Amino acid sequence: MRIITLILVVLFVLLQFKLWLGEGGFTEVARLEDRVELQREKNDELLQRNARLQAEVEDLRERLEAVEERARNELGLIKPAEEFYQVVPPPTNKQGDPTEGDGV
Repeated sequence: MRIITLILVVLFVLLQFKLWLGEGGFTEVARLEDRVELQREKNDELLQRNARLQAEVEDLRERLEAVEERARNELGLIKPAEEFYQVVPPPTNKQGDPTEGDGV
């Protein structure tokens, strides 16, 4: 009878070990749940990004002003009858203060 009890206790301990630390055990399930949650968050971010891009595509398809704005800002294009003026800030010294000309 004592041997059967000892075998059952050892078997119980081994099953508990597998349940808590083995493949498919509680530890692995918790780790996988964390990974699933992180993936869901990443998917939500990507869905929001896709929605913004889709709205931008629709805007570019429907509005000529949006296309013109992108051409001006990203490509530096101007219309044929326009003149381009570029405002250049004054040069600064190492401290970030504007310099006072060439001292003449």
